[in-house]
Amino acid sequence: MVRMPPIATSSTLSASVRRRAAPAWLVMLLVCAGQFLVVLDVSVVNVALPAMRSGLGLSELGLQWIVNAYVITFAGFMLLGGRAADIFGRKRIFLVGLALFTIASAAGGVAREPWQLIAARTIQGVGAAVLSPATLTILTTSFPAGPARTRAIATWTAVGAGGGAVGGLVGGVLTEYLSWRWVLLINVPVGALVLAGAALWLTESRQGAARRLDVPGALLVTGGLGLVAYGIVQTETHGWGSASALLPLVAGLVVVAVFVAVEARTKAPLMPLGLFRLRSVSSANAAMVLSGAAMFSMWYFLSLYTQNVLSYTPLQAGLSFIPHSLCIVLGSKTAPRLMHRLGAKTLAVGGAVLSLAGMAWQSTMAVDGTYLGSILGPGVLMALGAGLTATPIAAIATSGADPDDQGLVSGLINTSRQMGGALGLSVLSTVAASRIASGSGRAALASGYGTAFLVGAAVLAGSIALMLLALPRRRSDTAHG
Repeated sequence: MVRMPPIATSSTLSASVRRRAAPAWLVMLLVCAGQFLVVLDVSVVNVALPAMRSGLGLSELGLQWIVNAYVITFAGFMLLGGRAADIFGRKRIFLVGLALFTIASAAGGVAREPWQLIAARTIQGVGAAVLSPATLTILTTSFPAGPARTRAIATWTAVGAGGGAVGGLVGGVLTEYLSWRWVLLINVPVGALVLAGAALWLTESRQGAARRLDVPGALLVTGGLGLVAYGIVQTETHGWGSASALLPLVAGLVVVAVFVAVEARTKAPLMPLGLFRLRSVSSANAAMVLSGAAMFSMWYFLSLYTQNVLSYTPLQAGLSFIPHSLCIVLGSKTAPRLMHRLGAKTLAVGGAVLSLAGMAWQSTMAVDGTYLGSILGPGVLMALGAGLTATPIAAIATSGADPDDQGLVSGLINTSRQMGGALGLSVLSTVAASRIASGSGRAALASGYGTAFLVGAAVLAGSIALMLLALPRRRSDTAHG
């Protein structure tokens, strides 16, 4: 059986540890299972939101924060998680993150008050932020540069993308046949099983640098992002010019500016600003922010459209997303071969154009929409394009980074995706709510959701323009990733 190459230098692993290294397929299974849980919980609650609202008496604002509490802490602490994996050991951080995620899932599943559920989702996000970059770093430091690493990244991307896509189905089944609580409780036995396997089979590696973490930086970027998102959400009821919206928006931007200033002066920054001098890092992350802002909300609005407009049950809504799941995984798995033929930049642009076409089509949804024309057709284009786009952007982002910074860059590209997604959800929800408020009934809902997709398509067009202008053009730019 093929053995894994060492995931660290010989100075960091003893001979006995290397002899017990797990086979490649088992390491891949364990880290991808962890990533699957992380991404699944971004979307699994979407179908369950109506049941959560009635079960706990959540307000409209509270309902949105069931999603955003997870996504914002996920994005804000992922940089810290990536650096912690480099410094303290990838296996150790993987185990800590997964344990925290599993415990928070149990707490959310038994919550009796809205604040308890939101708090549990917040802690879940922290656990996910610690766990997710460790999963990718284990892969990028376990597989040699070239085709083997590209295939590993593609598998990781496909599993993560599939977790996001299949979340609607899992949430629908659990909500309809058990309870909304099981969309969180299901993580407990799965997390415990993966924890046991990781403790037994994963081998440890670390960067070996001084043990120092920029915790203030993590708190600043998370707080800034949370304030900006809160301000955007407030515009739904108070308007863009109100103090209730402007104060948190301005405060959030100030906190983000303070974060940048702190990072420029601290000896061990959470996000070394010098990384952004690398064209591959800066351009890929900027493109990921915009594409994440456009694509992340797809499942959220489709779940609302199918249940609130087309009157699907939670299970029917989940089943309707199965083709989306298959297409996004297909795109992710096909991407490495297409990258070899077309180049990473060409493939990233092509995938985004495909998603743009799907979003423009989806924006035409109506109150009398059909499954074929309003769900399946545009959904396949959006999902396939998303799968084709994610792998080359991730490969470009990690291509020029020093091996010691792989964990940080892995965390950064995921932070960009989630940060864009969190802000995009806030903006697009505001757009949808404004449109819905101008009418009444299911027709207004369909119009609001469609307008959200139209604005999302415009944002994605901006991402495509950025890719064309800024992403590295040579195939060799991704040779190291």
